[in-house]
Amino acid sequence: MIFWMASALALAFAYLLGSTPTGYLAGKLLKGIDIREHGSGSTGATNVLRTLGKWPALVVLLADVLKGAAAIVFTLWFYPWLYKLPSVTPPPALDLQTFVPWAVCLAGLAALLGHSRSVWLNFTGGKSIAAGLGVLLAMSWPVGLGGLAVFGVALAIFRFVSLGSMLAALTAIALVCAMEQPLPYRLFVIAGATYVIARHRANIRRLLAGTEPRLGQTAAPTR
Repeated sequence: MIFWMASALALAFAYLLGSTPTGYLAGKLLKGIDIREHGSGSTGATNVLRTLGKWPALVVLLADVLKGAAAIVFTLWFYPWLYKLPSVTPPPALDLQTFVPWAVCLAGLAALLGHSRSVWLNFTGGKSIAAGLGVLLAMSWPVGLGGLAVFGVALAIFRFVSLGSMLAALTAIALVCAMEQPLPYRLFVIAGATYVIARHRANIRRLLAGTEPRLGQTAAPTR
């Protein structure tokens, strides 16, 4: 019982890390605005760039990457520590080496969900791109760097952040399936990338209609 209660708390901690509303806080602290009422309505770094400028956007981007990575780093530390406690008796079938990849997978999903459905913002938020990058870098840095490289190339060529983000998500799926990675990591990347792409439904419609703003342009209001 103690083991499962501790696991639930660890999962809640990963969600709360992801749900830290960095973009929203930047808007409130710098301009006294609710960033969800400006630009695309997202709290992500791209909307911060359009609304507040490049330096606030850079800080928000780094903070979002770090909170995603922190959720994974915490999980990788927490379970080896938990298994050593004499008062905790994990289920016999769940040895540490088998269980940790699954715990990491759940923590990553919790961080993504927290970023896009923050409890502090009435379950609104960003599209989980930066937080997802942080999760990938901490979980499997080659997959994370591969996705980041594709994002950078796509952004340089097409100047669409949304397109680069979706191509990076698809690249992450291809890489994690092609490389020798634990099954939970593969399932996480497939599920997480699918979720991220689904969060870009409005962007996909604008891309098809030719109305999606390029990097540096002002986004049309969502309200």
